[in-house]
Amino acid sequence: MAPIPSSPRQPDDSPDAYVGLGERDAEQRARARGWTTVRSLPPGSIITLEYVAGRINFEVDDDTVTRCWVG
Repeated sequence: MAPIPSSPRQPDDSPDAYVGLGERDAEQRARARGWTTVRSLPPGSIITLEYVAGRINFEVDDDTVTRCWVG
């Protein structure tokens, strides 16, 4: 039987640390800390809810991160 693949490890990072940052600064910080996918969304966006390891999501309003979550 083949081994079960493991998910890539997520960076040890706090999503709350991104709230209040500018969109560009937040993206640069996230990539420097090891996030493989950075997604910026306007407030109220309709998105799928699948969990993607290594992804950090930013809700951005007027070039400022107002909410942040992983997956």
